Amino acid sequence: MSKEIHGLKRLSYLAEAAAAYAAWGLFAVLPVEAASGLGGWIARTVGPRLKPSAIARDNLRRVFPDLSAAEIERIVVAVWDNLGRNVAEYPHLKTIIAERTEIVGGEHIVALGTDGQPGIMIGAHFGGWELSGLLGEHLGIPVHAVYRAPNNPWIDRLIRKARGNAAERCIPKGAQGARTLISVMRRGGHLGMLVDQKMNDGIPVEFMGRTAMTAPAVATLALKFRCPVVPGRIERLPGARFRAVVLPPLPLPDSGDTQRDVLDLMERINRLIEGWVRENPSQWLWLHRRWPK
Repeated sequence: MSKEIHGLKRLSYLAEAAAAYAAWGLFAVLPVEAASGLGGWIARTVGPRLKPSAIARDNLRRVFPDLSAAEIERIVVAVWDNLGRNVAEYPHLKTIIAERTEIVGGEHIVALGTDGQPGIMIGAHFGGWELSGLLGEHLGIPVHAVYRAPNNPWIDRLIRKARGNAAERCIPKGAQGARTLISVMRRGGHLGMLVDQKMNDGIPVEFMGRTAMTAPAVATLALKFRCPVVPGRIERLPGARFRAVVLPPLPLPDSGDTQRDVLDLMERINRLIEGWVRENPSQWLWLHRRWPK
């Protein structure tokens, strides 16, 4: 633990961690489908009453103005169900990726390990996104996953436990993490990044018909190292099963104007994710404020 935690904050973190470890223990002893079902039930029962649901409803009304209030509410409930299932499946991630995930296009990930250069896998908070960090590992390609580390260090340990060996390559966001990204790329390593959330100091890029502040790191690194960017999504199927769909590497722009090329590549990425979301909106995490009010 890099910083000592004192007083009320320490007590709050300990209480939060105790609840998380108790939930982990419960979900771990249950069969995968039972754990997933329980997590989904809890989240869809409680979640629609919570404040983030108002953000989700607002997002959905703006993106899908023709949807009725009932249709929007159905999606909000499904979003919470998916989130609850993701949380409850944490203790079972290694089993799920090995035994309950169909992989389509896995050869595009495998190819990253044979081309002699660094590479980047990208995805979104879609379906079973928590499996993303394990997908490369499962296919024999170690991937350094970029993630937002929880403020609570004990919760962070729990998340890393779920990711098994892949946790050794988890890179927290931040200044130190950015330096680590560059180091990994220079060594010919591979990164995994979810690129669909708001970044206040990012660049404005259109996403689902509206300008959204978008992190440009993927494009900046890809253009700097001229390396493959391989997109993929993990679709949730019935019965705590999944389908990972991996696409060929995206073409890299090369206009000679770096700023223009970064924007061009991020526009392509946002359009790709938009297609996934429009096809199945109930599997995307609408609960954060992706666009300005």
